[in-house]
Amino acid sequence: MVNQILAAPVSARKIRIGFSREDILLRLCLVALGLFLVVGLLLPVYTLLSKGVQDVNGNFVGLQNFVSYFQEPSVSVVFWNSLRISLLSTLLTLAFAGAYAFALTHSRMPGRTFFRAVALVPLLTPSLLPGIALIYLFGNQGFFRGALMGHSLYGPIGIVMGEVFFTFPVALLIVLTSLLTIDRRLYEAATALQAGRLRVFFTVTLPAMRFGLGAAFFATFTKVFTDFGVPVVVGGSYPVLATDLYQKVIGGFDFQMGAVVGMLLFIPAAIAFLGGQLLQRGRANGIDGRAVVYVPAKSRGRDLACFAFCAVVALAILSVLVMAVLGSLFKLWPYNLDLSLASYNFAEHEPSGWGAYRNSLRLSAGVAVFGTAVVFFGAYLLERVPGASWLRGAINFFCMIPLAMPGMVLGLSYIFFFNSPSNPLGGIYGTMTILILSTVVHLYTVPHLTALTALKQLDPGLEAVGSSLKVSRFATFGRVILPVCLPTILRIAGYLFMNSMTTISALVFLYSANTKVATVSVVLLNDNAMLGPAAAMSVLIVATSSTVVGLQWLLMHGLLRRSQAWRGRES
Repeated sequence: MVNQILAAPVSARKIRIGFSREDILLRLCLVALGLFLVVGLLLPVYTLLSKGVQDVNGNFVGLQNFVSYFQEPSVSVVFWNSLRISLLSTLLTLAFAGAYAFALTHSRMPGRTFFRAVALVPLLTPSLLPGIALIYLFGNQGFFRGALMGHSLYGPIGIVMGEVFFTFPVALLIVLTSLLTIDRRLYEAATALQAGRLRVFFTVTLPAMRFGLGAAFFATFTKVFTDFGVPVVVGGSYPVLATDLYQKVIGGFDFQMGAVVGMLLFIPAAIAFLGGQLLQRGRANGIDGRAVVYVPAKSRGRDLACFAFCAVVALAILSVLVMAVLGSLFKLWPYNLDLSLASYNFAEHEPSGWGAYRNSLRLSAGVAVFGTAVVFFGAYLLERVPGASWLRGAINFFCMIPLAMPGMVLGLSYIFFFNSPSNPLGGIYGTMTILILSTVVHLYTVPHLTALTALKQLDPGLEAVGSSLKVSRFATFGRVILPVCLPTILRIAGYLFMNSMTTISALVFLYSANTKVATVSVVLLNDNAMLGPAAAMSVLIVATSSTVVGLQWLLMHGLLRRSQAWRGRES
């Protein structure tokens, strides 16, 4: 009988591969990751979409809510305001970021490290801070209100200025990456052909930047179009979709119309996201791994012009930050400009006192710990665990959705889903748990891609070696993968902590009296015309984010020195 089976053709045999307990457990972990994303992302978004086609009683009404919304006289104004502001802010940001990135990579000007560090400062600030600082600088009673030549800060001018500040580092990092990948040999060939500097720029530099500029355009446009912080501070009577959504839900409790506005906010953001992804794929296909890094030659005139431009931009960035700090110290602006710490006595300005700041620390710590664990282990399951290819492909797709999901839309989705009486998970509504969950989901994509990149660089045979030594995958993960990827884990934790401190969009819909966070406190203080305390809370957020970034740098530096010392002993 055995001989007959062995003699049968291979195609006729049915080979059954058994699963060990470890394989089953790993697949269960993969299923748990999928359920986490379904509950934390897909079901809430589906609930939002359902609300958009239902009336207040839950009856299906089709597109009637959309028809009713667009019949409002102000709707077309709000939508076109958002588009105009987003396009103008994006174009200005790309112009400044493109020139700044060119100066950093194609000149030998002094202070390039300093200028690059200053350009990244807005990453540490909530989007509310530039609006507050601009009020001190160019508001109706600002120090430089005459610079606007009679125009009001409150409206499109203030929104554009604040958004350019807020999105500048995002665009800069993308364009900077594209410039750093230009092959030096292209410039050498252009020099050999005796091409002038202007011709070299238009035939070599600009074409190499096109993917970076395109990706930066879509990323910046999405960020501006969905931002809530800047418009709520300096928007005045100039409505945009983000503030309209806030007014309909918080001010009018009109959740059906809120769902409609949320969907309108999501559609352009999703289109911009898809466009950015297509450009990034094109850029990845066009990169030559054999490219030689370009090192510019010295040029006195060019270097001086680049230095002057970067100095002006850096001064503008630092002026916004310094003005926010000074605004938090003024005793009673604009009548008494003596310096005082009275604005930091939050107990006198709002009921929660310092509780909002402590809640932000709790939120950020929870997101950093829980989010890092879920993101990194989830990326490990997707990248290093064989089998279940269809499930891994679906989960990978789910992991990319948050990058296109505006925070306000996600927050509104959570209201509909978790506040439903029929939801068994409704107990977390109004607690710190739902704030942590929404923030982890909102920030999921970038850490996920970071973890995947680090895991792809590891030897694919590590698990096979461990298996041959009778070592489980979990032991290999704990003893080898985690120590090797520790710098990446620290970067992910720092990213999650910093962004949790500065985020506002989703949380403004989900906080309760006991879970109010610092950014929400800034919104409420600004609404109550308490500009000094609002500036103080914003500065406190920046100080905390900066401290975390500094600690992260020290830890990374310590790990690098230890690794170098270990390699020295080995050699």
